[in-house]
Amino acid sequence: MTFTDEYKGDNAVEAHGNTKLHVIHTNDMKEMAITLAQYESHLSLQRHKIVGIDLEYDNDPEATQKPALCQLSIGKNHPVPLFQMSDSERCTIFDNFLADPRYTFAGFSIDGDKARLERVKLEVANFVDIQKEWMVPEATKPLDSLGDVSGVLIDDYYNNM
Repeated sequence: MTFTDEYKGDNAVEAHGNTKLHVIHTNDMKEMAITLAQYESHLSLQRHKIVGIDLEYDNDPEATQKPALCQLSIGKNHPVPLFQMSDSERCTIFDNFLADPRYTFAGFSIDGDKARLERVKLEVANFVDIQKEWMVPEATKPLDSLGDVSGVLIDDYYNNM
C-alpha cells in the first residue's frame, strides 16, 4: 500500500532558527517521480548540481542491513523527499536519478551507505563524502562529527549543544 505524508506550511518541519522545511515522506513512485522532476528542473539551471543525501537502514544485523529510507535535499526552499525504500517496489526514476553522472551527491561518512546500497544493487554517481573532503580545521579527532562540522561551518549555535 502506498502512502504520502506531506509536511508544509503550518505543519512544516522546523529546523534550526526560523527555517521551515517542506518534507514529503513517501513510498509512492509517482510522488517521488514528481519531486525528482522538480529537482531536475531546478538543477538544470544550476552551475553546481549538488544534491544532499542521507540514508537510514533497516533493523537487520549490520552485515546484512539494507537502505530503508533515503533523504534528498537541494536547499531549504525545495521539498525534502524522504523515500521509504523498504516499503516500495523498485523505482526506476529514483534509481536513475541517483546514478545520473550530472549530479554530485554529498553525504557524510558514506562508506556504510555505499556498502548497503550495493546489497540492493543501487549505485550513487559522484558520491562525495563531506567528512573526508572537507575536514574540520584543527580537528581533534580523525573524523569529526557532523555536529562539529556544523559548529565550525554553519552556526555557533551548534557549538553550544
